Amino acid sequence: MTESSFTGVKQPEFDTMTSKHTQTAGRLEQLAQTLYGELQRAGLDTSPALRLRDLAGRVDKQAADLRRRQALVRELEREKISFGTSRPEGSFMRMPDGLDAAQGLLDGSLAAGAALLAAGGDDKALARLQKYAGRGKDPEFAKVLLAKLGAKGVTQLPGTLAAQLNEARNRGDTARLERLSAQGRQVLRMLGDALAQGTDPKNPAYAGDGFLKQLAEQGRTEHTVGDVKYAGYQAQALLWRANDGKPPLSARFMELVGGDAVAYEKEQYEGRWAASKDVLGQAVVNGRQVPLFDLAAALSLGPLLNVGAGAVKKNGKPSNTTVVEDLLHAAGSGKESSQALLAHTPAGWKQSVLTHLLTTRLDAFRYTGAHESFTNVLLNATTGQDATSRKLAAELTKVLADEVRGAFGKADDGNLEITDRAALARLDPLRYPLARAMAANIDQLSNVLLNHGTFGKADATDMSYALALATRDDRGFEALLRAQTEHMKAALDSMPPVGLDASNLKALGFTAADLKRFDFDEDGRIGKADVKQFLVDNIVAEARPFSHMVEIHRQTLIAEGLDDKKASEAVKNMVRETIGLVPFPGAKQVGTLAEGAFGELITSQYDKISGAAYDAISNQAAQLVSDKGLSLDETYQTLADDRVGINRLAEQMIATAMLNKGLLNDVDLKGQIFATGTPPKLIPFTNMSPAEYEKFLTWVRENGGSNDLIDRFNGTFRITSEVDDYLNLRIPPPSAGG
Repeated sequence: MTESSFTGVKQPEFDTMTSKHTQTAGRLEQLAQTLYGELQRAGLDTSPALRLRDLAGRVDKQAADLRRRQALVRELEREKISFGTSRPEGSFMRMPDGLDAAQGLLDGSLAAGAALLAAGGDDKALARLQKYAGRGKDPEFAKVLLAKLGAKGVTQLPGTLAAQLNEARNRGDTARLERLSAQGRQVLRMLGDALAQGTDPKNPAYAGDGFLKQLAEQGRTEHTVGDVKYAGYQAQALLWRANDGKPPLSARFMELVGGDAVAYEKEQYEGRWAASKDVLGQAVVNGRQVPLFDLAAALSLGPLLNVGAGAVKKNGKPSNTTVVEDLLHAAGSGKESSQALLAHTPAGWKQSVLTHLLTTRLDAFRYTGAHESFTNVLLNATTGQDATSRKLAAELTKVLADEVRGAFGKADDGNLEITDRAALARLDPLRYPLARAMAANIDQLSNVLLNHGTFGKADATDMSYALALATRDDRGFEALLRAQTEHMKAALDSMPPVGLDASNLKALGFTAADLKRFDFDEDGRIGKADVKQFLVDNIVAEARPFSHMVEIHRQTLIAEGLDDKKASEAVKNMVRETIGLVPFPGAKQVGTLAEGAFGELITSQYDKISGAAYDAISNQAAQLVSDKGLSLDETYQTLADDRVGINRLAEQMIATAMLNKGLLNDVDLKGQIFATGTPPKLIPFTNMSPAEYEKFLTWVRENGGSNDLIDRFNGTFRITSEVDDYLNLRIPPPSAGG
């Protein structure tokens, strides 16, 4: 708190001013009443009396404010929190300008004093501290509390609470145990809230980088309370677990403290982690990688002291919470915090925290069975459309591809087989976040497969092994397919419509460069032949990523000994929902038939997500279909396998593109059951029956020329030779039915 944020108040002059204001307000009110009565009796204008009453009200408010300040001044003086300043003109009491700041100074100081005593084991002080349980989110309170408590006090308070609970339990003192647990949990939540504010540079309570560095120093320091010894990070972790994310621990905290806590665990445990894998380690700890537990878990206190998610497992038993998992819990409350932690490279390291967690530390997650916090942080950090998200997603893809590569091989029949089930099981909890990261970066995946590019350091072979892991997860496989569906929609939508020429460029939202680029026959106008050529080129390109995903997923089913000859629920859902029918957000419905057909499917809210990640768009499209109650395509009931299902999705998308681009405008609708009116136009898809929708697709195939486009998609989609090459397989040709 800077000197300029204080005002000096001189006593007893301040008391006199407060008293005079109060008296003046009362006299003005009395005068206003008297004047009003006199004017009213005389039949004169009473507005002067009303203005006087307003003045009295303002003076009364000022007097009330001064009385509150007077009470705070006296309390600050009584508690010796704010000291007088001697100046030539007299002695002054330093007073914050704002009442909230003054109250924060008072309460924060009193709470800090109680906290310091409680950290020394004073039960009565802990009870006093409990009174401030709801103040942790107040910046003024938090700033003063942390300044007076210091990094050492912040670390020692949870340590003392844990030691006291441990002692009460060991002595069988149930009453004290219950009291300390209730008080301690509230105090930890309050202190966790204050810590989140005081370590965020954007928050007015920010205590500075120096405080953060002191937290790291205290985290590495060994502390002792009675017969309990603990590392500072084990105690601080209880505060991280108590954080509810409102606000979250900041990115700066993750860089200066969080990253150091991860490094500290590695320094302390790397030797024993390596030893756990040798013969003796296998015998003693069964090869398990024991992590650095937080103080609640180290003392087997479980939910007696732990606050927040993860304090109790589903079976009701105490959770073995660790320092790193508590940290990930806190980081998972915000994207910036998640990214700052994972992208950080501790001093002296050659790898990021992300790579360390995915490799060296991964088995420690298996020891506690708590992957949820790590998964949440991965989803936060890798599924955005910013540069950091892409960088971390690329790193995640490359690292997991390298890790999973040895788990797969080629079976005698040429298909994929699992050669190391233990290695695969170790990585299985990461399947879904990997799939989501790849889905959010479907552009990069397509570029790698189509143009032999790279995604970070990941090439096409890496991408293929990563897909072998990611598509083993049903939700992950669906996320990838939905993202690629939106990618294909976007590609088909980028073509100008039939009839575009120099006269209507601006009206339709295109440029002269667009006209020149897409006018394949160079006649100065976009015709049907131009649009069809564009669709062919893009349909073939989009079929290849689909082929890669579906074939690798099929190979993982074969490797598991599962049925690869039936359609997955993911593909069935997408076909049933007619997900390919929903246009890409922001698409211009320039075809005259499209205007009525898509009507209620398109909403302003849906169009606003144009430019979002394809996996996010796919979720919105699915929600839109669900909201409209669509279930038009009944072929999902008889799909032979995923290949047939994806082919059907492609047909839906091709029909949508042809409608949008005006390829069907001149085709006769007369007598069709899916048309109405004179002249006939399409019934909105939201009003079609499954039978009418099926007739519509047949009409498009027979009259609009979509058969050739569907065949071109299917011809490319069925080619699996690239999967053979990248995974070193010899995939047998598909049967006639598949």
